[in-house]
Amino acid sequence: MTYKSDFLFRLSASYPDLMSTSGRGLHGRVLESLGPSITAGEYPPGSVLRTDELAQRFEVSRSVMREAVRVLESMHLVESRRRVGVTVRPANEWNVYDPQVIRWRLAGADRPRQLRSLTVLRCAVEPVAAGLAAKHATAEQCAELTECALGMVANSRGHKLEGYLVHDIAFHRIVLNASGNEMFARLGDVVAEVLAGRTHHQVMFEDPDPAAVTLHVQVAEAVRAGDAVRAEALTREVVLGALQELDILSPEG
Repeated sequence: MTYKSDFLFRLSASYPDLMSTSGRGLHGRVLESLGPSITAGEYPPGSVLRTDELAQRFEVSRSVMREAVRVLESMHLVESRRRVGVTVRPANEWNVYDPQVIRWRLAGADRPRQLRSLTVLRCAVEPVAAGLAAKHATAEQCAELTECALGMVANSRGHKLEGYLVHDIAFHRIVLNASGNEMFARLGDVVAEVLAGRTHHQVMFEDPDPAAVTLHVQVAEAVRAGDAVRAEALTREVVLGALQELDILSPEG
């Protein structure tokens, strides 16, 4: 297998449909209904949920329901108290960096504000990460970054947004990982959910902005050349462009 085909195989295997919950079992089905309801405010902070009642509602066993609640607790969406039940926590206590919480919030009515908040986070982090990547990226990471940029070019016309998304997510993950900063690297899942949310909720043009596609290619070139200043400046253009797109496609009310 050639390097390129091996890379594309690993790429497709690493980024299946981010919105799919297949294979997660009964508790996954419960989560995909209950989680979005909590993040959308259908259960206000302080609401008490009874596991027995929820188990009946979702037609699952109490053990399945308890497993779903444990996942929600890990996200700080709820807390369990003996003799009280499962209580919904205030939004300011939620783990807003959890990829699934991000996904659920982006599926709700507050999507414009959430997208803007997350994109501002990207503006603060990704340019710096790209500058560091230009200093620390390995030869393999540079090659993979170039492959991703070329994949974005190949999928930038003809309404191939799902194909474009795969390469776009991989591109930004590589930049964050190549920065050499483990805190930046851990934001890869956050950025992946933002990019997926924009695509799956139609907060994207039918074909990506050609200027943005070109900028990704130029970022890859700057990282490979070890030009930290240029890599940072170009990435700042990328994320600021994404913020400007939101003003057009998903303005805040």
